[in-house]
This record gives sequence, structure tokens and C-alpha cells, in this order.
Amino acid sequence: MNELYPKEFCKIMQANYDYSSMSANRIEEIMNFSKGMNFEKIGIAHCITFSTEAQILKKYFEKYFEVYTVDCKYGRIPKKEILGGEGNRIMCNPAGQADFLNNKHTDLNISMGLCVGHDMIFSKASKALVTNLFDKDFTNDNNPTQAISEIRRKVM
Repeated sequence: MNELYPKEFCKIMQANYDYSSMSANRIEEIMNFSKGMNFEKIGIAHCITFSTEAQILKKYFEKYFEVYTVDCKYGRIPKKEILGGEGNRIMCNPAGQADFLNNKHTDLNISMGLCVGHDMIFSKASKALVTNLFDKDFTNDNNPTQAISEIRRKVM
């Protein structure tokens, strides 16, 4: 078991055990966990669509932490610079979001509504731990669990 759970993982598991509560919502859980881990800096990487929600979350966490937000269009990188070809459409920049927060030395980063794939790049490039607050799912009001109900009807 020790090879699966090094000390860093055990510390995270212990914080979850000590500070999680079935009566707390996801945001409160993140707050309690972060306090329990003695984090000082939190990053919020979000889709530009959720800028208002990111600012609300920032204000909530600022009571206890230094908080940095960065939207998906960070750096305003044209498509041709990332994927080549033609076009000046501004692409999402999940690696840039991670780099921005890495440079702020965040202890925890919150992924908020990033696209499929972009969330993976962000998580992989982040030096800090990453947790998801919610996933983008426009067809289900950003509630991917609703998609389970939809596909259940198709497969059952």
C-alpha cells in the first residue's frame, strides 16, 4: 500500500477524513479542506463564460486565502500560434492558465467550467493540486450528472 500512498497522498487523505462533512456543499468542502491543509494561496482557472461566478468565488475565499483568478483566454493567443494554420480566433489557453497560477505559487487550484481536454491540460500542467468545482455542460445547466439520466434511457 505504501507505493500507492506516499506521505503526500496520506496527508491529503487525512485532511479529507478530518475536514469533510456530509452537511457541507462543494465550495464549503474546498474551504474546509484548504484550511485543514494550511494552504495560503488558491487559484481559480475558469472558462470566460463563468467570469462572474469566478469573482463571487474569489470574494468568498479571500476571507482566508490569497486568491488568483485566470480565465481561459489568458494571453489572448491566436489559433495559429497553438495549432498552426490560418485564423486569428483567440484560443483557450489551459497551459497558460496553469503557468500563470504556477508563477503565483498557489497551493490549490480550482478548475471551474473548463472544456473537456482543456481541464486535462490544466490539471497536468498545474504544479499545485487541482480540484474541480464544476464541469462545463451547457445542455444540462452545467450539471453533468443529468447526462447520466439522459444516456441511461438510451442504454437501459
